[in-house]
Order: sequence, then structure tokens, then C-alpha cells
Amino acid sequence: MEIERKLLRLLHGHSTRTRLPEIHAHLLRHYLHGSNLLLAHFISICGSLRYSDYASRVFSHIQNPNVLVFNSIIKCYSLVGPPLKSLSFFSSMKARGIWADEYTYAPLLKSCSSISDSRFGECVHGEVVRTGLHRLGSIRIGVVELYASSGRMGDAQKVFDEMPERNIVVWNLMIRGFCDSGDVERGLGLFRKMGERSVVSWNSMISSLSKCGRGREALELFCEMVDQGFDPDEATVVTVLPISASLGVLDTGKWIHSTAEAKGLVKDFITVGNALVDFYCKSGDVEAATAIFKKMQRRNVVSWNTMISGSAVNGNGEFGIDLYDSMIEEGEVAPNEATFLGVLACCSYTGQVEKGEELFRLMMERFMLEPSTEHYGVMVDLMSRSGRIKEAFEFLKSMPVKANASMWGSLLSACRSHGDVKLAEVAAMELVRIEPENSGNYVLLSNLYAEEGRWEDVEKVRAVMKKRSLKKSTGQSSVCNVSS
Repeated sequence: MEIERKLLRLLHGHSTRTRLPEIHAHLLRHYLHGSNLLLAHFISICGSLRYSDYASRVFSHIQNPNVLVFNSIIKCYSLVGPPLKSLSFFSSMKARGIWADEYTYAPLLKSCSSISDSRFGECVHGEVVRTGLHRLGSIRIGVVELYASSGRMGDAQKVFDEMPERNIVVWNLMIRGFCDSGDVERGLGLFRKMGERSVVSWNSMISSLSKCGRGREALELFCEMVDQGFDPDEATVVTVLPISASLGVLDTGKWIHSTAEAKGLVKDFITVGNALVDFYCKSGDVEAATAIFKKMQRRNVVSWNTMISGSAVNGNGEFGIDLYDSMIEEGEVAPNEATFLGVLACCSYTGQVEKGEELFRLMMERFMLEPSTEHYGVMVDLMSRSGRIKEAFEFLKSMPVKANASMWGSLLSACRSHGDVKLAEVAAMELVRIEPENSGNYVLLSNLYAEEGRWEDVEKVRAVMKKRSLKKSTGQSSVCNVSS
């Protein structure tokens, strides 16, 4: 029919996103709500536009959906989620006695991978083997992804080895699977065997090396990638910049910055701008970080948080507090828990107790955010640094969360600085109670007694250490992690 062809052209046209309801109305007006071909295309377009709810509503009014329609709705939810919906529609399809085909199984396997449901996936794998569809490339890739995503690399390897042809996608799946399951060497070995690599392949391997603490190797691999003529993309920049910062390789980070600027990545991706702000903050160059932050055309909560926290770490707490105030004043982005961690740290470093207490209250009352142990810890540190030791102690006792070693360490450090021996003893005793196997805490308590000339108590502490077979360690105790 001519009207069907016209609607199909409209569905696949440039203005589909804005005209979708209009096309749907045309479809109903011309009594084409029984055309499974048109409906399958309509649902497919909904999926590509991420309109899964719209697709589901259309599907619910179809009286006799065929395999084309089911394939479209299964693929829609495999793309948009939740993936469990794909499995549900597949079960409905089977209940209706409709036979699946390769276009059913490929997105279905992807949904199983997304939720790491290898049991359901195994059943699907068994079905495709019985129907002979397991020989198809798209199905094999789906099965490899299924097993790799759930860490069953032996099963993934078996399917991979049986493939007569392997494209970049399946190589990348295997490499990521081995790396994610902790076998980075196998992943690296496969990467080296690849005849053809993509930027995704390089990014996956660089990221995996970084995650397992092999940052220098990751950076060397990045240099190799560039030498072989591959251009870094958004994912490369976001992966490599933190490595450069942690290793102190500033020249590499600055080169990545200039490359990202030249390719328009800073302008196009908030994640790249955020990564650059983070890189310069961690490198101690707050001025450069601020310049990038101000140039960003769009900012999200991560952008603000990175800049605020970076200001705190670099001893520019006043600027961090001003940033927070600007964020609230602009009103485009709402603060989250991480925002308050950063700005409270700024208050702590600048000794602004009242401001910190006000922000802590606003966090709960205005923004309805539940403070975590970390937030309470920063508040204890804020009061302790400012010499308000008794207040910090009362705050510790009244908290709804259990005080950890870091909090008691902050208090102990402040007590020693301000000569409050009695409260210092309480804090040291708490450290021993919380971390009974940490010899550093016993040494702190022993030194505290020694400073007061309480030699009997010193001997008691040493006796406990001997009984517990604890030796004086050169390592740090919790209190040593607290900067003064």
C-alpha cells in the first residue's frame, strides 16, 4: 500500500523524533494498527530514540504481534533497559507459540549479559544450538559477551576458539572479559595477538592496566597507541589523564589537553572537561584547572565537585567555599553528597567552623541529603583542627553512625596539639579498641603515658602488646593519616 510506504519513509526520515506522535496518529487514522510490519518499524524507531515507554504502550495495543514485532520490542529494551523486560517479552513470545529467529536471540543475549544472568543465557544458548543458529556471527558474539560478562571465561574462550572469523568486537569482549575477571596477563596476551585493533581495544587495555595498579604500563601502552597513529577519543582522555596525574607525568597530561582541545573533545564532552579539571587540581595547578572550569560551556555536578574538592586539597579553601556559593546561586545544578564533602573539607582547612556547621545543617534540611560516615568525619576534623576539642568529642558521642579510627585520630591529634591529655587518652583508648591489631595505636597510647611520666601504664601497654604478639611498627597509625 502507498500509505504504508509513505509512513515507512516518515519513520526513517530526519525529523522522526519530533513527528513520532504525528506518525502514530496517521497509522491509527488509516486503520494500520494491525500492520505488524509498520508497528515493528515504529517500535524499532522508538528504541533507537530511547522512547521505551512509548514503544511498550504501542505494543500493548497490538492484538496479534508476530516475530517482527517481538524482535523490535526485545531489541528496544536490550538497548534502553531495563534488560529484564526483554526477557519478559521473550517469555510472552514463547507462550504464544511464536518461533524465535536470529534477530530475537542477538538482543536477548545482550540483555542476559547486561544483568549477568548466565543461567537464563545458558538456556538461550542451548536453544540457538538446537536450532543451528549458533553458527551465525552475531549469535556467537552474543554468547561470548554473555559468558565474558559473568566471568565464565572458559566458556567464552571455547566459543571464541570455534569462531571461523573474529571481528574487532569479539576480540574486545574477550580482552575486557579476561581483564575484568582479574587475568590481565591473558587479556594483554590476546591484545598483542590482535591483527587489527580499534581505539576501543586500546582504551580497554589501558583502562584494565590502570585499574590493577599498573599505571606506568598503561601510560606506555597509550604512547604506543599514539605512535601507531590512533587518535585518542573521549574515553582515552578520561582514562589516561588520572594516570598522568598519579604518576606526576605532567607533560603527557598537557599534551593530551592540547590534543583534546584541537579535536574539540573539551567542547563536546563534559567528561573531558571534568577530567582536565581533575588532572590540573591533582597536579597542583589550580589556576589552570579554574581556567578550564570557567571555559566549560556546560557543567554538571561532577564539574563543580571536582573544582571544589581540588581547591580544598590545594589549600585554597576560601575559593572552594566561594565556588559552592556560586553553584547554589546559579541554581542550574543541585549539590549532592560529594559536593558537601568537598565544601566541608574547605571549611575544615580554613577553620570556618560556623560555616561548616551551617552547611552540614543545610545538607540535611534544605537538600534532604543523608550524611555519611565521611561527612561526620569531616565535621569532627573541622572542630578538632579549630581547637574545639570538647565540641568535637560531644559530636562524636552523639553521632548516629559509629565513629571510626580516622575520627578518633583527628581528635587525638588535636588533643595533643592543645595539651588536653585526659581527652587524648580517651581517644587513644578508642583507637586501640577499634583497631586492636594495629601496633601503632598502642605506641601512641604508650607515648602519651610516657609524656605524663605514667610509667606503670606504659608497662601495661607494653604487656598487652607482648601478649598480642604485636611489635612496634614503622607503619602509620590512623592518627598519622590526619594532616595537621
